[in-house]
Amino acid sequence: MLNPPAKSVPAHASVVPADGARLRDAALAAARNAHAPYSSFRVGAAVLLAPDPAANIPSGTIVVGCNVENASFRLTTCAEQSAIAAAVAHYGPTIRLLAVVVVNLNDAASAPCGACRQTIAEFSTPTTRIFFPASDGSVTEASIADLLPAAFQADSFLPNP
Repeated sequence: MLNPPAKSVPAHASVVPADGARLRDAALAAARNAHAPYSSFRVGAAVLLAPDPAANIPSGTIVVGCNVENASFRLTTCAEQSAIAAAVAHYGPTIRLLAVVVVNLNDAASAPCGACRQTIAEFSTPTTRIFFPASDGSVTEASIADLLPAAFQADSFLPNP
């Protein structure tokens, strides 16, 4: 199949304040497991998946990831990509993200990098929310469209079957 599955979520799926607290706690726990011997910048991410009975994803499912550095810095895996890869490995390629929370243990600003933004866009809908630390210590909330207004879309150049 050349075209990706339709990006839709159930109409009743949304992010509620309780989800935010659970996501932040899960991301913090993941950050504590980060492998960051070179930068000491330990990042965790938690993704809230849209419920999908066909993929056996119940409402409220959270999957986490952390950054895993490598002596060859280019090969480092970001927390956001780690969480999304774990979700795909567990539930399959039709997952849809309702929310992504990024935290770090360094009290520093850490918006998703460009590669992470593109990975988030691959599994998002226009309503997917991303939360991350800002430079003043507050939490920034944005949509993926805000963070990546011109996301690369494979279906824009792939032929229809």
